[in-house]
This record gives sequence, C-alpha cells and structure tokens, in this order.
Amino acid sequence: MTLLPAPIADLSDDDVVALYTDGVGLEAPPASATSAGGWIRVNFVATADGAASTGGVSGSLGGDDDLRVFELLRRFADVVLVAAGTVRDEGYGPMRLRESDVAWRRAHGKPDHPVFAIVTGSLSLDPASNVFTDAPVRPLVLTAASAPDDRRAALSAVADVVSCGQETVDVALVRAALVSRGLTAIHCEGGPSFLGALVAADQVDELCLTIDPSLEGGAAPRISTGSSPELRRMRLAHVLLGADDVLLTRYVRR
Repeated sequence: MTLLPAPIADLSDDDVVALYTDGVGLEAPPASATSAGGWIRVNFVATADGAASTGGVSGSLGGDDDLRVFELLRRFADVVLVAAGTVRDEGYGPMRLRESDVAWRRAHGKPDHPVFAIVTGSLSLDPASNVFTDAPVRPLVLTAASAPDDRRAALSAVADVVSCGQETVDVALVRAALVSRGLTAIHCEGGPSFLGALVAADQVDELCLTIDPSLEGGAAPRISTGSSPELRRMRLAHVLLGADDVLLTRYVRR
C-alpha cells in the first residue's frame, strides 16, 4: 500500500495559510521560538538529489504549487529577507504583493505589503533598480559597518541602510535589527550562503522546503552552504502533495 500526503489542490488558500501559521498566525510565535524574539522562516525549493537550482536559478523547480505556497507565505510576513546575490540572480523586482494578498492583510490589520530587507556586506546594489524606485514600502539594506561610504550614501537615498556587524554581516544582529523595528514575522528566501550562516548561528526557526521529483546531477549548490558546529534538529510539521509528485514540506525547530 502506498500512503500519500494530502493533495494541496484540495485546499483553499485559507486552508493553506492555516497550515503554515498553525491557525493562529505568526504574531504569536510557537513555544519553540528562540529567546532572541521573532520567528525566522526560510523557504526553499530543491531537487530530489539536493540541488537548490538548475541552470543557475531555482525558478524552474517546483511548478505552480510551489509558486502558490511561495506567494502565500509572503502574505503574512512582516518582512521578506533575501541576500543580495539571490536578488540579482533570481531577478527580483519590488516587494509588491497580489491584490488578494493585500486584501487579506488589510482584513488582518497588517500593512498592505511586507518590508523588503536585503543583506549585502559590500552594498553592491543599484539604487536606480526598481527594487528601490518602485517599492511600495521603503526597503531595508542590512550590511557591515565597513561597507564603502559612497555606496552607503547612494543607497541611503532609497532605503534604510543598517549596519549589522563590523567587517561582515552578523546574522544574529540582522534578526535583532528586524525585531527592533517590530518586524517579527521574518520570511527568508535565500540564498544558500545566507541560509548556511543562519544555520551555523542557530537562527532558523522554520524551514519550508519544496522537493521537486527531479535529479540535477551536477554541481549546483545545496539549499545551504558553509559549515555549522552541530546539527540543528527540526521536526516535520506537515507534508502536502503537489502536481507531478512535488512534495511541499514544513519543518519547525524542536
């Protein structure tokens, strides 16, 4: 007998949101939340053999069901946190949600759109990019104090630039900077190096991982790169079955 997870096609958007918020939302993080405050959820897609991308980007993995969850997870986030390399590689635009998500947020007393927070130690971002010029909410740029002053000045015209560490970005200080601004529902979308830093610092509260039933077989990075001093144990919260045997999983910290 083959036992399969519940199909996501049978669930409404509200059903899916309830699964990913435990029915109560992230305003009250689970009891397993860290003492640092807030809740850091990371969202990734990978092939069955562990590749985080194919052809250099992740967009072709996961299909429509992954995209559906991807958009719904942004719905209840206070802030979407992404490393600058992923912003460039994946072609991010301004952090503007769909009308249905805006309506949901208004009904739940949240601002129309989450803040877009970009992590970059070097400030290698273009202030003329539509990520900044068309942003519905002034973005945050989280960097190191040692970043070039000229780039800091240019980006400060279009974003709030915050130092989180001296020579390099300290992910614990990133978390603290967001929480201090009331941005406690933190939704992170990558990339692998940044996730690796979060794992090493024990800053991951939740992992939402879509597993695409494909084999990449090449040199693509895993969803997390780097090294951690120890395993970070998680527990499985749910698994959903998408089209074409895609698995949509959710893990939370023990």
